[in-house]
Amino acid sequence: MEGANKGCFSSSSASVGLNISLPFEQEPKPYQDTSLEFRYFFVRKFMFVKHAIGFVIFPAGYGTMDELFEALTLVQTSKVKPFPIVLLGTDYWQELIDWLRNTMLANGCINERELHLFNVVDDAAKIILQHARMLQAQEIAE
Repeated sequence: MEGANKGCFSSSSASVGLNISLPFEQEPKPYQDTSLEFRYFFVRKFMFVKHAIGFVIFPAGYGTMDELFEALTLVQTSKVKPFPIVLLGTDYWQELIDWLRNTMLANGCINERELHLFNVVDDAAKIILQHARMLQAQEIAE
């Protein structure tokens, strides 16, 4: 989240940090115009999804995996409007993708279409910007 906050903070965009209070986590980053702190993960994840036009998932730990699979589940079950879910770093994510395909898909736990709910890339900007432009065009048309 630091990279996104830093990018927004250095531009004219508002930088909002959705922080979780944990005993072993560091303090909120200084690149936040607005810093919101949550006690519960489910509330924080709800806020992420409620205002998201896309998720870019960087290599990280369990919390990031939780947020990734929450977003995938919400899109898969049509609980939210579809948005890009982008895994950044093909080398990092390849073994997970292989496992999804060779284990989950092979055992019928997911289907082929569900493997296309996300993209694995080394540059996420193009996908997110395309989606943002599409949303903007839809708003103008309405």
